[in-house]
Amino acid sequence: MPNISQKAVQMPASPIRKLVPFADQAKQRGVKVYHLNIGQPDIESPQGALQAVTNNDLKLIEYSHSAGILSYRQALAKYYQRHDIAVTPDDIIITNAGTEAIMFAFFACLNPGDEVIIPEPFYANYRAFAIYAGVVTVPIPSKIEDGFALPAISDFEKMITPKTKAILICNPGNPTGYLYTKEEMTLLGEFVKKHDLFLFSDEVYREFCYDQASHVSAMHIKGIDQHVILLDSVSKRYSACGTRVGALVTKNKEIYSSVMKFAQARLSPPTYGQIFAEAACSTTPQSYFDGVVQEYTKRRNIVVEAINNMDGCFCPTPKGAFYAVARLPIDDSDRFCQWLLESFEYEKQTVMLAPATGFYTTANAGKNEVRISYVLKEADLHAAMKCLEVALKQYSNQK
Repeated sequence: MPNISQKAVQMPASPIRKLVPFADQAKQRGVKVYHLNIGQPDIESPQGALQAVTNNDLKLIEYSHSAGILSYRQALAKYYQRHDIAVTPDDIIITNAGTEAIMFAFFACLNPGDEVIIPEPFYANYRAFAIYAGVVTVPIPSKIEDGFALPAISDFEKMITPKTKAILICNPGNPTGYLYTKEEMTLLGEFVKKHDLFLFSDEVYREFCYDQASHVSAMHIKGIDQHVILLDSVSKRYSACGTRVGALVTKNKEIYSSVMKFAQARLSPPTYGQIFAEAACSTTPQSYFDGVVQEYTKRRNIVVEAINNMDGCFCPTPKGAFYAVARLPIDDSDRFCQWLLESFEYEKQTVMLAPATGFYTTANAGKNEVRISYVLKEADLHAAMKCLEVALKQYSNQK
């Protein structure tokens, strides 16, 4: 039998999805599973965007332009301009989800063996995309004690090698929910310019900012226009994960032209997804986002307060996205998260979490941490936190 490829061997299993078989088995036993493992919003998508799909009168679903439908790029440019991001439709390439935007950025900017520095913990699929591209991820640890703030610039300096070509950030962050400040973004911009690096800025959670905090885009930082590749998606913004429409945005025309070659090779992004996305960014009122932020703020507070009231637990208060990383009194988060599904139940209920180990590449990091996605309704979150509290006591007692 022929051997599989090295890339197949190197590809990590998803920390978000790898425990699904155990969740399925729990459900088959009649146990209700509270899914806090995945960032799947339960808030309804904007009605205007849904209606644009159902009411369209297309007679033929043809290929769109490889850069995306022009009217959508025009609408998206106006959306960015409302957020003080001065771009034109000719700076935007629509992609098959944010996933493709990240891979296109890697393909166009980095050679196999080049290094990209990423504050850790980071979205697990960044590593997978790097393996696709033959790129080396270089983790730079952030600390739960300070809420996973940007590591010191002196720490970034220590990571620089002749192969360093880029920095990748997620702002607000997945899995931490950390929102970078203007001061942190300015320092990062100065560092990128000093070392002539690319800055890949994943900003898919832009709207999810709490406690009156403001989002600072990499494109707000002066003097680094030619360094920045903004990565985006409609999945979380409009509660439309299945739409699979993202965007790569850059003012660097050489990078833009290079990305277009990859975009042409895959032909075009999905038509119906773009119809939805164009209507979403054109017609969704600010009140929709105000309601979403208000709702997620309540959900965040339920989770953070509950965990910090549990013995031996600590959870910093995230300022953005809808994730939190919590430190628990456990020795192996993979084992604990599987145990929750395989061996534990409280009043025929249990909770599904994402082991934080999957968001680290540093050996043995995240062994006592989990990522929690607070995307469930308030009553379900209260029930899930009660399950977790009982589970931690039982898990501790069985040792």
